[in-house]
Amino acid sequence: MIDFTSPEFYSYTIFGVILNFVFSMALGVYLSNNIGVEEMVLSKGDQEQPWWMFLTLIIPFAKMTITLYRVAILQFYFLNEGKTHKDFWVYLTSK
Repeated sequence: MIDFTSPEFYSYTIFGVILNFVFSMALGVYLSNNIGVEEMVLSKGDQEQPWWMFLTLIIPFAKMTITLYRVAILQFYFLNEGKTHKDFWVYLTSK
């Protein structure tokens, strides 16, 4: 059973939130270094975030898992198939 009053629970929650920001920032910096910020702004699609994405902010490790899933898609599908980082960016931001 999860003890919501224990200090360990709060420690894991804070650690999950920090990891979320670290992985999200690292992916953003990686993409902006390979594509360029101006090119990212110009090629951004009009896709809106799904309604459930807000819920991932509440669950500390969920957003980190989604970010790692996006990194796996980038590596296995796009880069291994000879596509570019820009193709990945357009895939993420377009419908």
